[in-house]
Amino acid sequence: MLTSDIEASWVIVGAGWAGMAAARRLSQLIPNDETIVVVDATRLAEGPAGRNSGFLIDLPHDLNSETYAGNNANDLMQIKMNRHAIDFAESAAIEYGMPKSVFSRSGKITGASTNQGIKHISSYSKHLNEIGESFVLKDAAEMQQITGSSFYIAGLETSGGAMVQPAAFIRAFGKGLRNRIKIFENTPVLEMKTGSPHILKTPKGSIKAKHLILATNGHIQSFGFFPKQLLHVFTFASMTRALSPTELISLGGRPDWGILPADPMGTTVRKISNYSGSGDRLIIRNLATLNQSLEATTADMRRAKSMQDQSFSDRFPMLKDVEMEYRWGGRLCLSLNAMPAFGELDKNVWSACCQNGLGTVKGTLSGMAAAELAVLGHTDLMDNIQLPSTLPPEPFLSIGANMTMRWKQWRAGKEL
Repeated sequence: MLTSDIEASWVIVGAGWAGMAAARRLSQLIPNDETIVVVDATRLAEGPAGRNSGFLIDLPHDLNSETYAGNNANDLMQIKMNRHAIDFAESAAIEYGMPKSVFSRSGKITGASTNQGIKHISSYSKHLNEIGESFVLKDAAEMQQITGSSFYIAGLETSGGAMVQPAAFIRAFGKGLRNRIKIFENTPVLEMKTGSPHILKTPKGSIKAKHLILATNGHIQSFGFFPKQLLHVFTFASMTRALSPTELISLGGRPDWGILPADPMGTTVRKISNYSGSGDRLIIRNLATLNQSLEATTADMRRAKSMQDQSFSDRFPMLKDVEMEYRWGGRLCLSLNAMPAFGELDKNVWSACCQNGLGTVKGTLSGMAAAELAVLGHTDLMDNIQLPSTLPPEPFLSIGANMTMRWKQWRAGKEL
C-alpha cells in the first residue's frame, strides 16, 4: 500500500489485464531511468481481473450476436488483433515462468445441448469457413470424454485461443514486473487533478506523475470521463468446493477444460485441476444484469444462485452432493456501438477502458495500445476507433436492457 508522497514518470491506475499489459509494454518502450507506478484499489486479482472464466479467445466473440459472429472484414481484423494480444500474454507467461496450469494455449470448445444449440454451432462453423478459420466438430461421445458429462450433444473446437487461471496469471504477471515497476495494492485513487504534473491522492499518500494511463474499465466514469456512454453489466459465477478423489473418478473427463455455450447467453463451465493445493473444482457462470450503479444487488445474487445450482445439477447429476463454496459477481463494460473507451483524454492522460465483454484479450490489447500511443504518438493496434455512442436515458435504459437480457436467457433454454 502507498503510505507516502512519491513522484513518478508514469502512473497506471488499475492493475487488471489492461493495466498489467500497459505496464509491461511501457517497460519495453521507455528508458530505464523513467519510473512506472501501478496503483490498484484492491489486492491484485481480487477484482474483475481475477473473476472471469479465464478464456483468451481469438475468434469472433460478439455477445450481442446470435452466434458470436459479425461482419467478415471486421472479424478478420479482430482475430489478428486478438492473436497479437494472446501472443503478448503468452510471452509474459513464458518470461515470468508461469506453469501450464496458469496459462495454456489450449484453444476453446463451444458446446451445445439442444437442437437449437446445434443450429448455432452450424451457423458459426459456416462463418468460420467463410473467413478461412479451421475447426473440429465434436459429437456427444467426444464431448463426454472431455467433460465427463452426457449433457452436451455436440461441440466445436478451435485451436487459436488460450485458457488461464486468471487470478494466478495476474498475480504472477505483477510479480514478474516488480523488478521494473512499483505496484501499490489497496491504494484507491480518491481524487485526481490533471495538469503538469498530474496529482493523484490516495488514502495514505499522493503521486505526482508526468504521464497517466487509466486502465479502470467501467470505473473510467468514476474519474469523470465518458459520461452516459458506458453499460455496466454483471455476470455471476459459482465455484464448487474441492472435489474428492472418489468424486473425480465419478466425474471423469480431462483434468482441465472449459466449455463456452453455443448460445451467447448460455452457461460457461470450467474445470480446473489442483493448482497450488487449491483442489480440483468446477465453475458455473451464467446470468447477466445491467447495474449502472456499478454494484450488484442481493436479488441478483439470489437469482444467480438458483440458476447456477440448476445448471450444475443438469450437467453433473453424478455430483449431487457437491456444494458450492464460492459465489460472486464480476463487472464487465460495454458500449452500444461496441467501441472501447480508448485514446488520449487530456494532455498526457490516456484511457484503456471498456473492453466490450472480452476483457482478458481486449484488455491486454488496449493496455498495449495505450502504452504505444502514449510513448510513440500512434499505435497500429486500435485503428478506426470511434467514441462510444450515447446511451438512452434512464429508466428506459435499465428497464429495456434487463428485459432484453432476460428474454435472451429464456430463449437460450437448456443451454443455460
